[in-house]
Amino acid sequence: MAWAATSPADKERFICIYPAYLNNKKTIAEGRRIPMDKAIENPTSTEIQDVCAAIGLNVLVEKNKLYPREWNRDVQYRGRVRVQLKLEDGNPCLPQFPTRKSVMLYAAETIPKLKTRTQKMGGNDQNLQPGEGGKKGKGKKKK
Repeated sequence: MAWAATSPADKERFICIYPAYLNNKKTIAEGRRIPMDKAIENPTSTEIQDVCAAIGLNVLVEKNKLYPREWNRDVQYRGRVRVQLKLEDGNPCLPQFPTRKSVMLYAAETIPKLKTRTQKMGGNDQNLQPGEGGKKGKGKKKK
């Protein structure tokens, strides 16, 4: 038991959260770890990091890591967030987050409230005005 010899505060002992764990587009077989009704659409590692850092958890982001079950290699799906869950003595860092599942559920609940998420949703509605769009001139007309 090599893990027993290392402290829970070591970076290797931080819990890992991949964006696939919180993604409502994934099935459980594809890696989702929370219920579908609480999951969110396409979370990113930076969003998970922002949420966890805001509540005072010690967070590391590994940008080049990829979830093993993720077949899509796009940059959007890359990243792994490591979160310190326990102190040196084995007690939770924050009492409201004793387990990895509690951290994942909190992140999934809070990410939709982020400014980046709310601005994206509002920006799309303004651009879609009825009657606009269609063909646009691209230069000279053919004779």
